[in-house]
Amino acid sequence: MTPLVGPDFGSYAPDEVRWLLTDLSDVPLEAPTEERERAIQHGRAHYAESLPIEYQPDATYRALFAEVLAQTSARLATAVGVVTELVLAERGSDVVLVSLARAGTPIGILMRRWAMHRHGLTLPHYAVSIVRDRGIDFAALDYLAAHHDPAQVVFVDGWTGKGAITKELSEALVEYEKASGVRFNPDLAVLADPGSCVRTFGTRDDFLIASACLNSTVSGLVSRTVLNARLIAPGQFHGAKFYRELADDDQSATFLDAVTQQFDAVADAVQTELAALAAADRTPTWAGWETVERIRQEYGIGTANFVKPGIGETTRVLLRRVPWLIVLRDMDSDDHRHIRMLAESRGVQVVEDPSLAYACVGLIKDVTE
Repeated sequence: MTPLVGPDFGSYAPDEVRWLLTDLSDVPLEAPTEERERAIQHGRAHYAESLPIEYQPDATYRALFAEVLAQTSARLATAVGVVTELVLAERGSDVVLVSLARAGTPIGILMRRWAMHRHGLTLPHYAVSIVRDRGIDFAALDYLAAHHDPAQVVFVDGWTGKGAITKELSEALVEYEKASGVRFNPDLAVLADPGSCVRTFGTRDDFLIASACLNSTVSGLVSRTVLNARLIAPGQFHGAKFYRELADDDQSATFLDAVTQQFDAVADAVQTELAALAAADRTPTWAGWETVERIRQEYGIGTANFVKPGIGETTRVLLRRVPWLIVLRDMDSDDHRHIRMLAESRGVQVVEDPSLAYACVGLIKDVTE
């Protein structure tokens, strides 16, 4: 098996990322959101076996994305610089960036660009699949182990919510080591860590990462990853689709370039943040779980799987799941204007809770009742 690259798969340039995925572009995998949600909640299907129908925003929402990107690009660039500098300082200048597709992919590209722009480094960058309750793609790990020193691999994601993927990655890498004898470092590097789940991060603020506002059209036109036994044979990479038909709406390069253009302007801010982190204790506290448990009990929710904390996860609830309620820490915050707009368009109630540890929390509707 060989990696997939653009323009044959995805809209990113071939040197930006190599996808360790199987191309399922011609396979019909999409299902209506409510039908898919019922199948998942009733235990008839796993969420990674199918795909939601891609949400296509209207002109007003697209205009908001452009406005948000312009307003947040410097903040994003600062976080990119901080997390990349931490990785280079602690893991070395010969690291291999491995993004967790798909939210991690644009962040990995930006980290690669920072390393090149500020240090003249050309870092390999891959994207691999990880699936909650199923683990990371072992075939992809086999490929990485065969082509690189596993000790040099740094896993990258966009943000943390409850920390489910952080735990999934750590547990899966233990299982992989038992099966293969090969050890990968489980320390995950993320742009934003509002749940305090990792020690390598660009910020712990729960702020808006513009790439969370959209689906494939800000992620190289690539779908969320798929693990379906009918389509993926043992030893084969997990799958994904390339939505070529959405090329006219693609904002992937626009997002990357807007952030990259801020690199020089934020150089001093990055050094200030790094100095502050050097004196700080970055040990994960998992403090976000307290908010999750309180919200779950307060609203009578049976499983923490229906509680999605943070701006990134709340956005996903509105774009890909059946939302029941959105809880905001500050009803008027600019950081989640897009969430309020999505909630209004979908007829979802929004309430305020100033005591939240996160900027917001999205609650999924229980469709089994």
